[in-house]
Order: sequence, then C-alpha cells, then structure tokens
Amino acid sequence: MKWFLIGLVLAALIGLAIFVGLSFASGGGTELKAGMPAPDFSLAGSDGKTYKLSDFKGKQAVVVAWFPKAFTGG
Repeated sequence: MKWFLIGLVLAALIGLAIFVGLSFASGGGTELKAGMPAPDFSLAGSDGKTYKLSDFKGKQAVVVAWFPKAFTGG
C-alpha cells in the first residue's frame, strides 16, 4: 500500500511537470489580461475544415456555450 501511494504521487507529479512544460513550450506562458485581444489560433471543425480566429475578424461575433451534462444530474 505504501509503495502504491508513493507511485501514485510520483505519477501525479510527473504528469503535472509534463503539463506545465508543454504549456510553456506551446506559448501558454503568456498570461492574457481582461481587455487584451485574443491571440490568433486555429481549430478543426466537425466539418473537417480548419478555422482560424483571424478569419472572423470584423464579423459579427456569436458565442455558443454548451455543456452536455448541464441540468442532467449526471
């Protein structure tokens, strides 16, 4: 039991170190403040196309927030 807990703690620390390292390596080290413009990024859509934030500059903004477990008790 003791070795299991030590292994679990070590695995958690290694996972945290990898997450922090990848976050800084990908430019995640820059903190955004309220009012700052969002950095340009791209995401793959469910239609197979890739969309960049800069593609929508100057267009009407629509935000869709969806959480699959909202109000389901699950």
